[in-house]
Amino acid sequence: MKKSTFTAMILGTVGGILFALGMCMTLIPEWNAFKEGVVMAIIGAAVLLIMVGVWRKMENKEPIKVSGKTVAAFLIGIVGALCMGVGMCCAMVWSKMIVGIAIGICGILILLCLIPFIKGLK
Repeated sequence: MKKSTFTAMILGTVGGILFALGMCMTLIPEWNAFKEGVVMAIIGAAVLLIMVGVWRKMENKEPIKVSGKTVAAFLIGIVGALCMGVGMCCAMVWSKMIVGIAIGICGILILLCLIPFIKGLK
């Protein structure tokens, strides 16, 4: 395993755990840790963003160029992830199982649209 892959795996795991724990802290009212959860989620997201930069640097790749297509891809990814999250909240927190499943499937479909958007169809 290359050093860059191992580093990305470790940073991705740490960032993902921090982000997920922060989301749990904000969404579970019994924990009474909403503000702390938001801070934890922001730290996790920051670690994940740092991971991308570190991995690209270790792989000697060019920095990500900001273009309209890049911004659109990020926005599509954010909307898809938010739809999946709202679907999970509907199903798990608000006891609306059918609505939650439908919204979650819409989020998955939005995220699947990223593949042809980024890679293109051949």
